[in-house]
Amino acid sequence: MFLALSAAATSYVTFESLGLHPVALDLGFFQIRWYSLAYLAGIIIGWWYLLKLIAQPGSPMARRHADDLVFYATLGIILGGRAAYIAFYQPSILAHPLDIFKLWEGGMSFHGGALGVSLGIILMARKENLQWLRVHDFVACCVPFGLFFGRLANFVNGELWGRETDVPWAIRFPEMINGILVTGEPRHPSQLYEAGLEGVVLGLVLWFFFWKTKARYDPGKLVGIFLLGYGLSRFFVEFFREPDRQLMQFAQETGMSMGQWLTVPMIVGGIYLIATAKRRRLRVEATAGNQSVA
Repeated sequence: MFLALSAAATSYVTFESLGLHPVALDLGFFQIRWYSLAYLAGIIIGWWYLLKLIAQPGSPMARRHADDLVFYATLGIILGGRAAYIAFYQPSILAHPLDIFKLWEGGMSFHGGALGVSLGIILMARKENLQWLRVHDFVACCVPFGLFFGRLANFVNGELWGRETDVPWAIRFPEMINGILVTGEPRHPSQLYEAGLEGVVLGLVLWFFFWKTKARYDPGKLVGIFLLGYGLSRFFVEFFREPDRQLMQFAQETGMSMGQWLTVPMIVGGIYLIATAKRRRLRVEATAGNQSVA
């Protein structure tokens, strides 16, 4: 009996055996991390896909606007994501001001990044006299790319892992216990769950509504679908994800993790935008010719 239990305990895949490392390229004097490459890939592929979307009839912006939006979105992701992480997840960083700029070590909040991008879109839309909500709709369809690569980077970094479990696909991540790095207990690879739900599934849902329906002519519907889809996905995965160590007590006292609390307004907002989208439906004039799309 004891031998059987011992064998079962050692049968799980250890993170070290996967041969993954946070650094993608080490030149000695300079390092390129997978975390940085994930953000870069999400932004570049998202921009490429946005160009495909705005090439369709009824686009709320031109190519030059999409190019400018890359700058606003990147700034919003970095400033909003970092600020929200410090405010909601680890305010202790403020005691060491220089650590605020150590983005390569992780520590970004999607909720803050989304808010930062949203503010950036509003600023650009006001400057260029664009319909900010429709711009949001098109950008929302591109976000799952960044979410997918970002969650894969979390996995490669061996961070934000899940709760202890005995499922066959559990992974034993390295953990720091009493100042010593050891191989931890089997845990859910919750980073991969999020990559699948927030990246692949949500991306396919938005693809369907953009290309197979006329949702893009109902201002707010696509961004509403994104908010609802992300909110439900993140809320669900949080049941398998280990709360941040410094927020463990918060989760126990409130009954929900910080991630779940932050998704509540997203879910409510998404439902509202979807329910009220038809009343905002527009008649979009083509940029060339005389064809109208209702």
